[in-house]
Amino acid sequence: MADGGMNVDAEAQALPHNIEAEQALLGALLVNNDVYDRVTAIVNEGHFYDPVHGRIFEVAARRIQKNALASPVTLKAFMEDDEGLQELGGPAYLVRLAGASISLFASKDYAQLIYDLAIRRDLMAIGDQISATAASVDVESEPKDQIVDAEQMLYKLGESGNVDSGFQSFLRALTSAVDVANAAYLRDGGMSGISTGLIDMDKKLGGLHPSDLLILAGRPSMGKTSLVTNIAFNIAKAYKKGIKPDGTEGAVEGGVVGFYSLEMSSEQLAARILSEAAEIPSEQIRRGDMSEEEFRRFLEAAKDLEACPLYIDDTPALPISSLAARARRLKRQHGLDVLMVDYLQLVRPATAKDSRVNEVSEITQGLKAIAKELNIPVIALSQLSRQVESRDDKRPMLSDLRESGSIEQDADVVMFVFREEYYKEREKPGEHDVEKMMTWQQEMEQLMGKAEVIIGKQRHGPIGTVDLSFEGQFTRFGNLVKSYQQGGGDFG
Repeated sequence: MADGGMNVDAEAQALPHNIEAEQALLGALLVNNDVYDRVTAIVNEGHFYDPVHGRIFEVAARRIQKNALASPVTLKAFMEDDEGLQELGGPAYLVRLAGASISLFASKDYAQLIYDLAIRRDLMAIGDQISATAASVDVESEPKDQIVDAEQMLYKLGESGNVDSGFQSFLRALTSAVDVANAAYLRDGGMSGISTGLIDMDKKLGGLHPSDLLILAGRPSMGKTSLVTNIAFNIAKAYKKGIKPDGTEGAVEGGVVGFYSLEMSSEQLAARILSEAAEIPSEQIRRGDMSEEEFRRFLEAAKDLEACPLYIDDTPALPISSLAARARRLKRQHGLDVLMVDYLQLVRPATAKDSRVNEVSEITQGLKAIAKELNIPVIALSQLSRQVESRDDKRPMLSDLRESGSIEQDADVVMFVFREEYYKEREKPGEHDVEKMMTWQQEMEQLMGKAEVIIGKQRHGPIGTVDLSFEGQFTRFGNLVKSYQQGGGDFG
């Protein structure tokens, strides 16, 4: 018996903790509820070493958030049947805690100490797990996968102070939902997400929402890359740092953008963005065929873009696990508010699967997991199958998605880029058929410079079509000025 007790004590001593600090902080909280506002950003119930202390903190926090008093007397009703508390002396223990109270000013230091010790315990647990996994030689578990898993655990700990969030109370989820609604309300009911810079698209989507996976699909030459590049540029250009409504520092407007360009090199992508910003056709930039005035405009645009927080990774054929690890690293080092992937079919699965459908399923699930873990919107481009071309109406539908099942299932939003002008151009009749030629020219005039983004699925909002303007020479999408809107111009 005695030996068993000694082992338990030795184990308890091995894990860093400070029961007195926990008692002192809880005592201060029960005596003066204002302490909660000082420490809530530092500790939560999961950081307490003693589980009973964690439960006391959670019940007290719940009362304080409802503007109700949390004291030994009011908590007694909620915790009378708590077995752990019974072992410590029942409700009388709450009175003892209040008696050991510390000053309001010292509470923050005690909270920081409790948090630091909790992080140390978690680091030790991660270290043990890494060591145990590395020691067990398993065919299924390769060392490089173990490195990615270890990095993921450390990232979670560094970001949230918790390795595993597990279940969270409905109260906490409810508070988050209210914060999102409040953010939208403060923007005059406009958006709770990040603006794409395209007014009509923002209205339909409510902006780009954290933890959402958005798929942007289209046939070749529809302008998928151009649209996502435009959105990336708009977000990075609007970036302003400040204090967010939840009290943390970050992007109050726009955001830091990560762009995985698996098809084009970073130079080609930069040339596209410069073409749009300087309003010089990209082929002229490529050839260096510019007038003095155009070249000056080009240099000014390049200078303005230097400060844009847009990070491009053009490593080809990236596995989904590396893509996640690099995104985590970018968020840790520079911040990350939106992630773009061009395009989904070029991402490799972590392990080769027996069918392409299963591989795409792993990739879309991985992208959704990144969106949730980093709490950012992820926009991934996707190819469409050729069956679009065989129909009279070439507007894409959900069933046109290549390996569509998993993409449609995992995505929160599925959008299609469609430019009828592209198809109509290829229907040009012969010069001899004057009547057909006139009809074709009239139709082309109506379609010229117009594009549609068809929202085929939206988990939290309406589906429908967004009309945009498209300037092919600058590969630029913009807001389409409707006939009833006087004046204005293109906001692109």
